[in-house]
Parts: sequence; structure tokens; C-alpha cells
Amino acid sequence: QVQVVESGGGLVQAGGSLRLSCAASGLTFSRYGMGWFRQAPGKEREFVAGISWSGRSTDVADSVKGRCTISRDNTKNTVNLQMNSLKPEDTAVYYCAVERAYAGVMTALKVDYWGQGTQVTVSS
Repeated sequence: QVQVVESGGGLVQAGGSLRLSCAASGLTFSRYGMGWFRQAPGKEREFVAGISWSGRSTDVADSVKGRCTISRDNTKNTVNLQMNSLKPEDTAVYYCAVERAYAGVMTALKVDYWGQGTQVTVSS
């Protein structure tokens, strides 16, 4: 079966950096768009970044633009999210998302598989 596993979350001070990783198995990884969402307490899950199956096309939410970079390695079946200049408002559970039909815009309703989430906490 499909497994999606995130890693790399943790506690960091404002202005710091974190690199989240996601490993997917049980599917033909290079045929799927990949992305990251996040959900803060009391808020809806929101899109953070997405990347096409080839890695040639990426999309980043305005809230993290210039601070976050998404990348993937199809030889390792992994996708990464590099987050810099972190702010307290970036505190959330971050989820890896897998979407077969990804075409540049990723929405939660279209995601085929989710990871279990990894907590990111940014202290002020």
C-alpha cells in the first residue's frame, strides 16, 4: 500500500531554518505531483508548496514565498521543503501531499494521499 512519511520537524527560534523531508512508497513516485500543506490549531489546512512530477514546475504560497523552496528527488522517492527565516506564524503541523493530477495548483480536496504530519514550532 501507499505510505507517505514526513520527517524533519521540530522546535526552532524565529529566523531559523528547517528542512522537511517526505518519503513515499508503494506508488510510481515520478508520476505524481507532490506538495506540502500545513494546519495550525483552529485553522484550516492550507497549501504551502507544490512540485510537478518532473520537478520542473513549482508553486509556493504567498505566505512563504521567498522563504521556502520545494524540491524532489525521483531517484530516492523523496520531496523536501527547505524553510528559512521562520516566523512564529509558521507554527503548524506540516503534511506531505501526493496528487496524481497535479497541474500547478494543489488543493486539499484533490490530494490522493497524505502523510501523518510533522510538527513545526517556531518560538519568538
